[in-house]
Amino acid sequence: MTRLISIVFLMLTVCTGLATGSEDSSSSTDERAVINGFMDGFHEAAAHADKDRYLKNFTKDGVFLGTDDWERWSLEPAFRAYVSKRFEGGTGWSYKAIERHIAFSPDRKVAWFDEITKSEKWGLFRGTGVLLKQKGGWKLAHYAMSVLVPNEAWLPVSDLTRAAVIRRQQKKK
Repeated sequence: MTRLISIVFLMLTVCTGLATGSEDSSSSTDERAVINGFMDGFHEAAAHADKDRYLKNFTKDGVFLGTDDWERWSLEPAFRAYVSKRFEGGTGWSYKAIERHIAFSPDRKVAWFDEITKSEKWGLFRGTGVLLKQKGGWKLAHYAMSVLVPNEAWLPVSDLTRAAVIRRQQKKK
């Protein structure tokens, strides 16, 4: 948790201009290509239900945030168990990045990104994440997925969401 707080603080520091990192250097371009390949491989492993390949992309204390309010999965043991069960039948989930933006800390050991992914079944999503450069390459410390809802569709989606939350609360009683 301390590491995650440090990463968030670093991101805020960089984003507010207290630290700078060059986006134009050739090493930056090369590192972006490595991260793009890493993230594309992450999504490909999920699409092929390749549990070991998928899970090895996370740091040992990595976190995955799903689209539901209760979906905050620590890698161990919760997310590993979920992925293991979900991939058992050879079916994963398929999201392909159609846009991605990457930034780096000044020391180039932390990267954060946002991406828009497309699922043929479910539509568009936004993924955001924090990557740490470790021995053996980049690892996901944090990945969050959210559903993209066009502003003009927000009112009916909001109504459906509120109704679902009320039903969930009534079931708990």
